[in-house]
Parts: sequence; C-alpha cells; structure tokens
Amino acid sequence: MGCSGCRVRFNFAKVLSKVSVFFAMVLIFTYFFYCLTGFCDSAPRSLYTQQALDYDILDDNRRVLDDLRPPARLLPGAPSLWNRTAAPADAEQVEQAHGQHPSVSAEEAAQSSSSSSIPVSNTFGIKRFPQAIIIGVKKGGTRALLEFLRIHPDVRAVGAEPHFFDRFYDRGLEWYRSLMPRTLDGQITMEKTPSYFITKEAPGRVCSMNCHTKLIVVVRDPVTRAVSDYTQTLSKNPGLPSFQSLALKNSSTGLIDTTWSAVRIGLYAKHLENWLQHFPLSHFLFVSGERLVSDPAGEMGRVQDFLGLKRVVSDKHFYFNQTKGFPCLKKPEGSSRPRCLGKSKGRPHPEIPSEVLQRLRDFYKPFNHRFYQMSGQDFGWD
Repeated sequence: MGCSGCRVRFNFAKVLSKVSVFFAMVLIFTYFFYCLTGFCDSAPRSLYTQQALDYDILDDNRRVLDDLRPPARLLPGAPSLWNRTAAPADAEQVEQAHGQHPSVSAEEAAQSSSSSSIPVSNTFGIKRFPQAIIIGVKKGGTRALLEFLRIHPDVRAVGAEPHFFDRFYDRGLEWYRSLMPRTLDGQITMEKTPSYFITKEAPGRVCSMNCHTKLIVVVRDPVTRAVSDYTQTLSKNPGLPSFQSLALKNSSTGLIDTTWSAVRIGLYAKHLENWLQHFPLSHFLFVSGERLVSDPAGEMGRVQDFLGLKRVVSDKHFYFNQTKGFPCLKKPEGSSRPRCLGKSKGRPHPEIPSEVLQRLRDFYKPFNHRFYQMSGQDFGWD
C-alpha cells in the first residue's frame, strides 16, 4: 500500500511537470508569436518612412511625382513630345531672367517655366551646357535652321536667343545653364544667338565654357543679307534714312560705310579670323542660307551629319511656300495646318538703286573670296 501511494505521488508529479512544461512552451510560443507579429507590422512603416525621406530629398518642384510616370518616349505616339521646346515658355523664361521682370530670378523663372503647361517629358533629364551653338549670322536663315532642327527627336533647343556670350556674360555660367532645356542621354542641347559671330569677346567666352563646342554659321550673300537687315529695321522704324545713304559714306565717291552694322556683319572673313584664334576649322559648319531655301533637306542632311545625328529630317518634312518664297514644314501630326515662320519672314524688300548694289558687290568681292578660302566652300555670291 505504501509503495502504491508513492507511485501515485510520483505519477502526479510527472504529470504536473509535463503540464508546467506545456504551459511554459505555450507562453514562449505566444511571446514569440506576438513579437514576430509586432515586428512584421512595424517593418513596412519603417521602410515606408525611409522611402518617404528619400523622396523628400529627391523632390524638386514635384519632379518625383512626374518621374513616377513612364517616360513619354515609351508611350504610343509620344516621340512628338520630344520635338516640343515650348518656345513661348522659353522666351518668357529668358525675358524674366534678363531682367525685364526684376522681381523674378532666373532660377524662379526656370522653376515657373517647368511647372506651367509644359509636356511631362520636360521634367526628365538634366540641364546641360549646349554642345552646339548657331552663332550667326543675322538675317542669314538661323531661325529657319533652328525650326527645322527641332523636328529631330534628339535635338532640344532654347526658344529665345539667350545672348549670354555677348550681353549677359556677367550673370555667370550657371545662370546660362538654367536657361537650357532638359535633355536625356543621347540628346543634343542647342541655342541660337546670331550676334555671337560678330562679337569680339564671344569666341574666348565660348571656349572657356567648352572648347569642343560645335559651331554652326548660316551665311548668305552679304549684299542680300544687308538689304534684308535694313528691311527688318525699316519695318520697326519707318523714319529710317534710305539704304544708300546709310551704306555709302559719300554718294559721289561711292565709298562704303563699314561702320554701319548691316554692312559690317557681311565681312564674314574678318569675323571668322577672330573665331579661328580659339577654335579649329573642324569645329565649324557653314550652312548656305540660299541652299537652305532651295534644298532644305540636302542642307539639313549636312547639319545632321555634323552634329552626329541620324538623318531624320528629310524631303518628306518640307514643302515650298510660293507666297513667302521659302520652305515650310509640312503639317505635323495632330496639327490643323502646316508650320511656317512668322509674318516677319519673307517680307518684300524695298527698291535699291542697282548702282548701289553693284558697289556693294564690288566691295564685298575680295572679302567673299577670302571667306571661300578660309571655309573651304565656294558659295557663288560673285
């Protein structure tokens, strides 16, 4: 009997021990379960907080929200977005930065421009210094060339003329870069300011930015160019003296007044000498303003080759406008009409006495021949 009681007490103790172990294991399992559940619940919040912090660092005027969208270039029909340079926005941006609205800084102007009705594609990429600049010449066809280049998906250009290297150089290179459009890898940033070609300081300033910059000069018969220049000025100032009184120092001697800008711009050889002190000839492309009218596709092929671009702009993009007397771009997709340059382009020239024009041709002849030799091209103006 005594031994039987001992066995009962011993079995009870074993059961109690097992029950205690079981409850201990339940408590441990419950503890780990709640610990793990709490960790899993807190982990996403921690990661999300970190992610939000990263986005705050990257956020630049809501760029992150735009960057979350797929690039416009990957969407059906989207390549046309890359051809848009929002010229009105660029023009406003440059005007503000130039000081016409002194209360707005260049940086604020750029931010305002990027947030006002600009295609989403403009928020991609970065702002770079231009790899190519159309440096001249005034009334040579620079606006037409830039508009034709804009058809190319790998060209991005400033809408207004920045005039950085001749008028606003004291504002600094970062100010200049802030005016540039955003570009992706493989795209070219460009700008056009025809007065650079005749500005003495411009070559050194451009080289100080980048001596590998590609330079495009659109040239035209200097006599025709001078008349076109005068016509433009006359439209703005109807009281302007006659062309011959400005072009000639003395009507009896027939000496040409080279101090008049309309005449001085046409001395291409002299201006090129200044540029060749800083850049090799291989960095220049001389575009014929006449051929840009008579054969725009052919001349644009040369430009695209010079810039290292695939030949995208071709005959299919142009038609000749008989009224204006120069080529226009055919109707783009989604547009109701073709694209021609503004009303100021193709205006009729005033009648100039033939003897005055001949004196100008005789005056320019040696300079033209010198320019042909320097550029390696005969433009046939004589």
